[in-house]
Amino acid sequence: MSKILVVDDEEMMLMMARHILSSKYEVVTATTGVEAIEIFKEEQPDMVLSDLMMPEIDGYELHRILQEQSGVTIPMMFMSANEGDESETKSFEVGAADYIHKPFKPDVLLRRVGNILDNLDKLHKLEVAASIDTLTGLLNKATAQKEIAECLKTSLGALLMIDLDSFKLVNDIYGHAMGDKILIRFAELIRKIIRENDLAGRMGGDEFIAFLQGVNNEKILHYKAVFLNEQILIVAKKLMGSNMQIPLGVSVGAVFVTDEGKDFLSLYKKADGALYDVKQHGKHGLAIFGARDHSKNLSVEGLSQLRMILEERNKKSGAYVVDFETFKKIYQLMVRMVDNYKKGVMIMQFTIPTDNEKEEFADVLVRSLRCSDCVSQSGRKFFVLLMEATESESDIVRDRIFSRCRKSLVDKISFEREKIS
Repeated sequence: MSKILVVDDEEMMLMMARHILSSKYEVVTATTGVEAIEIFKEEQPDMVLSDLMMPEIDGYELHRILQEQSGVTIPMMFMSANEGDESETKSFEVGAADYIHKPFKPDVLLRRVGNILDNLDKLHKLEVAASIDTLTGLLNKATAQKEIAECLKTSLGALLMIDLDSFKLVNDIYGHAMGDKILIRFAELIRKIIRENDLAGRMGGDEFIAFLQGVNNEKILHYKAVFLNEQILIVAKKLMGSNMQIPLGVSVGAVFVTDEGKDFLSLYKKADGALYDVKQHGKHGLAIFGARDHSKNLSVEGLSQLRMILEERNKKSGAYVVDFETFKKIYQLMVRMVDNYKKGVMIMQFTIPTDNEKEEFADVLVRSLRCSDCVSQSGRKFFVLLMEATESESDIVRDRIFSRCRKSLVDKISFEREKIS
């Protein structure tokens, strides 16, 4: 039931307004502006119905004070016995929601108050809709970040980054409609591990965020991570069948919030770093920023599941592009292969003159190579591993790459190559 604060220094008008409105609303009253300010703080009404002409603090001044103290827009309706239009005009100029002349008819007062509260309800629903992720019903990314950042100003606790492991396989094998069902059910599981005063949102895709107020115990987080991992597998098999072989699971990165560090962006990076850590050490578990060890348990029941994890999905044409650290590992493996099996592998390096040509050259390079070749980049240097290639074959590849580039660019490119042996 909506609550209305009625303010009037005339006792008779106060009683009349209360009698009319109490049939549909909870009504609190005040006879002065000073009294109204105190009652507003205590009762937090949904709207204020105030007389304009009162001693000490009139309706206009009361409206200004309440606005300043609350920091939000106060739905306020003025009432006055003045016959002229000046008061009404000024009322709307200062931001009143409505204005009514005394004496008023009961049905007119109820209808006008009802219109104000209905509009408030519609605005509230629009605000809620704009803050919610439409698929899962959790907070959307922008709202989650904003509300958690605000909560951090006054609360300690644990910030969690939560990610579904191997979720892409659900979309690839069972389709996006099934993927959406999994995300919806996963959001329900997240709701089960948080309390009413905690916050949770979807950051996008299969990545979620949660802030657990007052939680500073690693065992509690471990329990929640285990619960999510156990339950998501149960949910998945109900939806996709008991023979579902996808190693679906949950990785959780967490950071405890202390008085010394409460900046959201800084904490987010730490929790995200912990999430990356658990992803790199087996998935399906929990990592806490700053902890020496973390829970990890890659539950793969057989080679079929392992191959699903390792397999490249949606394979594209052209060379295999990787970051430099991965490129280094592949290179080391190729050296071992050459040492043991005498396979021919060539390494090539292209150095372009300026950063402006990086995107152009990268596109040409990838399209000019086989899907079994490997490419990486560091600054303006591009590295290529040619599998099963002789020196003469690498010349052909180099010429093919250069033939697809602008001549003005080719003239400036520095090129080197070596045979791995």
